[in-house]
Amino acid sequence: MELFLPESGLMIWMLIGFLIVLFILAKVGWPMIMGAVTKRNQHISDSLLAAQEANDALEGIEIAKRKAIAESHAEQIRIMNESQELRKQLLDEARNEARVQTEQMLAEARQRIAKEQAEAMAQIKAEVITLSVDIAEKLLQRELADKDAQSRYIEELLKNNEHPNIEA
Repeated sequence: MELFLPESGLMIWMLIGFLIVLFILAKVGWPMIMGAVTKRNQHISDSLLAAQEANDALEGIEIAKRKAIAESHAEQIRIMNESQELRKQLLDEARNEARVQTEQMLAEARQRIAKEQAEAMAQIKAEVITLSVDIAEKLLQRELADKDAQSRYIEELLKNNEHPNIEA
């Protein structure tokens, strides 16, 4: 058991050695260890702060991204609305132009029909006048003695010439 129970002189020298080592460590080693721990602590704090700043920057970027997406979506909707309005406007213009052209064509056709109708009426009038003159000429060539015979002769001439607009 003597190994486990040191002598009192040895204990004093061990205590003195321990105090000297403790003093040297307290003067030289402890500040170095504390400096290293403080430096490490500061590095960790700086890293955490940088990570927080990076996280904040990422959140800012995410917000900017969402805002850009919302703006592009709004721009897309605006462009689509403008294109629909332009399409509608172009269709309306095309319809109006077609309507105007149709009305113009109808007016021209009506004018042509009226002109042709007037020409046909003028031609019919000319034929009626010519026919009337022919009838009068033939009546004058025949004897004007009998009125009944004259009326029958006019009816006969009209039936022979058969014009669609002249009835006997």
